[in-house]
Amino acid sequence: MSHPTPKPKTKWWQLALFIPLAPLLLVVVVLWLVFFLASTIFLHIAVWSWWCIRGRDILFVYSDSPIWHDYIEEQVLPRLGERAVVLNWSQRTGWRFSLARMAFYHFGGWRAFNPLAVVFRPFRRTRTFRFLQPFRDFKHGHPEALHRMESEFFGLIGVQRHDPSA
Repeated sequence: MSHPTPKPKTKWWQLALFIPLAPLLLVVVVLWLVFFLASTIFLHIAVWSWWCIRGRDILFVYSDSPIWHDYIEEQVLPRLGERAVVLNWSQRTGWRFSLARMAFYHFGGWRAFNPLAVVFRPFRRTRTFRFLQPFRDFKHGHPEALHRMESEFFGLIGVQRHDPSA
């Protein structure tokens, strides 16, 4: 016979502490949202006015991982040409404060950010392509997800994907 697990009861002092702190917590959350929205707008305007008018509309980040380094340098970067701002995560200790670095930390987030491509299109939604899982699948002999993501990425930027198996 199983006994139902009793619900943990809220202690009176937890409620007494939460009620006066709730407005402060709400203010902090609202301020964080305002800051996040303002920084997103600022970064979009900066990228559109600094990069896009100069023909650069892609931020590409990768590293020296043996899983993808050679593939990216041989199959991806040559197709991007001068339109990509490229950062190497393995060299991040040498990164200076820059628009590319700010855009990477903002749009890359904290999950699956390497390899990563961010496509900026003026007055349209920014698209982020996270290549980590497709490259893991590729490493284990399943290239389909990588080819699918590459096709979507290259299709969005108007570049023909090279088929290495052809």
